[in-house]
Amino acid sequence: MQISAPVIWMRGGTSKGGYFLADDLPFDRGERDAFLLRVMGSPDLRQIDGMGGADPLTSKVAVVRKSVRQGIDVDYLFLQVFVDQALVSDQQNCGNILAGVGPFAIERGLVVPTGDETPVAIYMENTGQVAIATVQTPGGAVNYVGEAAIDGVPGTHAPIPLEFRDTAGSSCGALLPTGNPVDIIGGVACTLIDNGMPCVLFKAEDVGATGYETREELESEGFAPIRERIEAIRLAAGPLMNLGDVSAKSVPKMTLVAPPRNGGAITARVFIPHRAHASIGVLGAVTAATACLVKGSPAAEVAEVPEGRRKTLSVEHPSGEMSCVLETDGQGQVISAALLRTARKLMDGIVYV
Repeated sequence: MQISAPVIWMRGGTSKGGYFLADDLPFDRGERDAFLLRVMGSPDLRQIDGMGGADPLTSKVAVVRKSVRQGIDVDYLFLQVFVDQALVSDQQNCGNILAGVGPFAIERGLVVPTGDETPVAIYMENTGQVAIATVQTPGGAVNYVGEAAIDGVPGTHAPIPLEFRDTAGSSCGALLPTGNPVDIIGGVACTLIDNGMPCVLFKAEDVGATGYETREELESEGFAPIRERIEAIRLAAGPLMNLGDVSAKSVPKMTLVAPPRNGGAITARVFIPHRAHASIGVLGAVTAATACLVKGSPAAEVAEVPEGRRKTLSVEHPSGEMSCVLETDGQGQVISAALLRTARKLMDGIVYV
């Protein structure tokens, strides 16, 4: 069994994890997953015998390779290493870890800097979609220092704009896999939607919540009956979203929505799927913002949406907000989404298992 591999540990957006070249990991999937579980120290709630941070947001992996696809620089596979289960999942994208893929590709020589800024075209293997990351490369090296701030991350860093294209239905086959703006599941009006991340959105009040809870409140013992109800909805939604049995999957994300309180478009609280998110995932925010534009949806009923074909929708979450810029066509359909992330290289070396 492989016992070590080169890795760059990096914060991407509001997540953190290991970035590996595909050739540095075992080719066999079972061997690869076993290696990564050992790397993170899973399954163990503390992940004390590995690099994981005892949280789904810090137990993530990016596997990157030079792409042979026309117009694409690198292929990126995201892997969620579960904390308390011997499970490695590729059933979703991660837009936060995506923020570090461009810098990693340049650091590892997969992409040659082109000037003060270097665009990196990234094919997301999990869903077959493309993102463009713009990385600052003054003097031919990645710059991580700057004045860009994102909620959920202390301090400021160099901006990494991300543009997503053709993300609708990336995992479920259609933006609205059931074809309906609203489906009733367990007596709750839900929107089953996928614009880069499979999500189930519903009004927080419809499951007995407010939508303004802290992460600690969402994970408290008193919230357990609501969590059980949300999980029942998730299990029923999986087959309807063409995801099959989702009992052992990390999708769909369960998103409670409420009217905004701080000048944004909507407030969201997300389960990923069993732990509460400290903020909100990048593609989860894009999907939530898109749901605000679906007429008749629970999100549209509570959202405050600006006019115009190019709309900036701020999604409020427990640690701040995330602004999504959505471009729509003449029929109001979303044709592209962009937002701002940052990343920082934390460590470059060898990890052992």
